[in-house]
Amino acid sequence: MNDESWYAQTAYGTNEVPQQEPSTGRPWIIRFAKVRLPWGNADKLIPVNILEKFTPEKLRLHEGFKKEREEKIATTPYTASQDEFIDFHIRDNHERFRFALLPASSHFWMYMSGGGRFMFFLLFIVSIPAYFAVISIDHEPIWETTKTIFIQLFSWLLGVPLLSWAIGSIVIKHFPSLWLKPSRGPIWELNRRTGLVTVFDYKNNGEYKKNGTIGELTAPFYEFDAYIATSPDSQGMPMNVLYLAHRYRNIMINFGALLCPAPETQPACALWDFIQNYMDVSRPLPDLPQYEEYRHLDPTTAEHDHRTGRNPRFWIDMDDATFKQVVRDMHQRVNNIDTFQRPNLMARYVTYVD
Repeated sequence: MNDESWYAQTAYGTNEVPQQEPSTGRPWIIRFAKVRLPWGNADKLIPVNILEKFTPEKLRLHEGFKKEREEKIATTPYTASQDEFIDFHIRDNHERFRFALLPASSHFWMYMSGGGRFMFFLLFIVSIPAYFAVISIDHEPIWETTKTIFIQLFSWLLGVPLLSWAIGSIVIKHFPSLWLKPSRGPIWELNRRTGLVTVFDYKNNGEYKKNGTIGELTAPFYEFDAYIATSPDSQGMPMNVLYLAHRYRNIMINFGALLCPAPETQPACALWDFIQNYMDVSRPLPDLPQYEEYRHLDPTTAEHDHRTGRNPRFWIDMDDATFKQVVRDMHQRVNNIDTFQRPNLMARYVTYVD
């Protein structure tokens, strides 16, 4: 490690893994339809849907909002909006990747808006051929038939999702205090600086804690193994999701909320590569849009960027066409991932019993 004063002694580095005890048997949830992924030889990959969440356009918008806020603070009496003080328990920077979900009340308004919009356009498309089919066989005048159809059918068929879309969108856009609320707390955290993985525990002996305290189950990153779990969806199609399971204790992370289960295994494998690269302080941060503003704060990354002459505005100044090509290239690279042909380099430091 090139800056021990910033990284903790427990920080993870590829060549600094200690010898460990033999692994215990796999937890029960890992035993069925689960494939353990090898450690090491991680490629510079990330699932495409995660890459697309942070486009250069969004980075520029964020930069503009930040500059506008700083100018207001410098030139006029500034009153922060209420939502600026909400802690959503989400962190994704050079130090930690902490994941949390919005509460059910927030999802309710998002589903009203997004679901209503989807159903409106779907039913609108379906209603067009249905309308022409009805008027072609009806003997009443077209105007009378059209009026009857709209009053008795389309007013409900299209009106309900349209109303849902409108109400949800109005609340989200104009009444943030009604829908924008923090969750009870984070779910898990990957800490690059300390090399530790934490699962936040909201239960005590199977019961939800009543006093608001949050337990923390923490262990070094190198004591975890990655697994792909396969289970059928409602149509019976096999869906794959990435798990991170501790080798010796009942600590487990299901990444299904971060990366939706998919019939292909490649996105889950790419996520495992990304996690290894993110946690490895002997390597720079993954070169992704969301980390560009933090790269100079991570010692290994700052040294790498200085040595290679990396443009500090590589992502934020990228035009849309170039970014779309980057996404297409990443999609192809993920499809060609070679995870299952790699040796498990962790086997140098631990004996697996299964």
